[in-house]
Amino acid sequence: MKNIIKIFTVLAFSFCMSCSDILDTHPESTITVNSFWQSEEDALGGLYGMYNQFRVFADANIVLLGEARSEIMGHGLANADYRIKYFENTLTETNADLDWQQMYRIVNFSNLILNYVPGIDFVDSAEQDKILAQAYAMRAYIYFVMAKTWGDLPVFTEPVEGYDAETTFRERKPVSEIFTLIKSDIDQSNNLFADYSFNANRSIWNKAALNMLKAEVYLWTGKTMGGGESDISTALSALNDAENADVELLDDFGSIFDYGNKGNKEVILAMNFQDLEASNNYFGDMYVGSGSITTSLTQETRDKIGTPGGNNWWAPTAYFRDQFSDDDQRKDASFFELYTYENDVPSYLTTIVWKGKGFEDAGERKFLDDIIIYRYADLLLMKAEAKNALGQDPSAEMNQVRQRAYGDQFPNYSFVSGSQVENDAAILQERLFELAFESKRWWDLVRFDKAYELVPSLQGRESESQVLWPIPISTLSLNSKLVQNPGY
Repeated sequence: MKNIIKIFTVLAFSFCMSCSDILDTHPESTITVNSFWQSEEDALGGLYGMYNQFRVFADANIVLLGEARSEIMGHGLANADYRIKYFENTLTETNADLDWQQMYRIVNFSNLILNYVPGIDFVDSAEQDKILAQAYAMRAYIYFVMAKTWGDLPVFTEPVEGYDAETTFRERKPVSEIFTLIKSDIDQSNNLFADYSFNANRSIWNKAALNMLKAEVYLWTGKTMGGGESDISTALSALNDAENADVELLDDFGSIFDYGNKGNKEVILAMNFQDLEASNNYFGDMYVGSGSITTSLTQETRDKIGTPGGNNWWAPTAYFRDQFSDDDQRKDASFFELYTYENDVPSYLTTIVWKGKGFEDAGERKFLDDIIIYRYADLLLMKAEAKNALGQDPSAEMNQVRQRAYGDQFPNYSFVSGSQVENDAAILQERLFELAFESKRWWDLVRFDKAYELVPSLQGRESESQVLWPIPISTLSLNSKLVQNPGY
């Protein structure tokens, strides 16, 4: 327990700049077992610790789980082996080095809050409710991510404060039980959030984000677990509730992601990254290093790249890029193709991701744009998806998104409702254009049951049953009660 307390103290300091709009805390210089979890400041220290761990997850793991196995990313200039196994879908229990350890760490922080905060006296009970609401929401979200990834899971709803085998070595519970817990946590959180307000950067769980999560969960169970129209109706209702918040589409698509425009009105929930507080996030792996900037690139290209940074460990595929129309403003705002020239003859070099391109500071490029978890365009497209599944017309939501994307050319791209199958195909592709590099695509493909059809490296491999991820052998070796997923 002493080690956990020390971690809380450090994390409260490390995260306080992002959370300064919640409370200016002054932790005691010495914290003991008996003194911790006694005050509102202790509760907030635990909350900051939970978000700090969430930022570690969002820094890199979220894109590996949510997008890496899709058709969006492929070989880059650096061509890292540890990326190739994802987009070529060659994961095995021996090379799948991405495990659930960090996610269970977040769950444990949530469990600590839910276990101890109810026993703390608050001057304003509404502040206590708000902290508990965020912990329930976070636990529901993390279990949802893990359930989509691995299926059956060990379940922890109490904090683990020791390391005995009886406490930590648990069998995997059926995924249906995991979703029962997720839905229960969402209901608990919804009952505790008082209104649809946001913090300054829209960087902590709120009632609108919770209802986005609820919609996504019920769409998942409705479409992949037999929940049918009942669950999808619940999803649509949650999306309608989320629209009560102060949200809107920005006119300029690219400005949604700018470092200087954090917390804009399109954002519903983002993981906040600030200079001098956090290190570069996953967008740094999608740009280009200085070693690739040569005179064979045009001056115009070099000017647009500006200060190089990161490394081109992987890059958007031609299969993905070629689906965009030049009339779609999301194309130029999402990625930028680099060509070298010899005797005025162009030769393709690579593509860098422009969404999340960071900013230049004293000759250095820093990749500290927020990682957006939910935003309003995502809400509209999930709403279109739910309405279509219920036999309703999704045109209004589809055309709101397309109006922004195509501007003056919108009349040429106006969506007209067709059959449910045709509409589903259009909605899924619209999500590709709108949400690329935002860690959504793999889970979209699974939810729409299109992974084996639309991911080139998975085509013809249906019999391998590899939608779920393998559990790494290192994880299996730590717990003899775990059983590997089928297909591995």
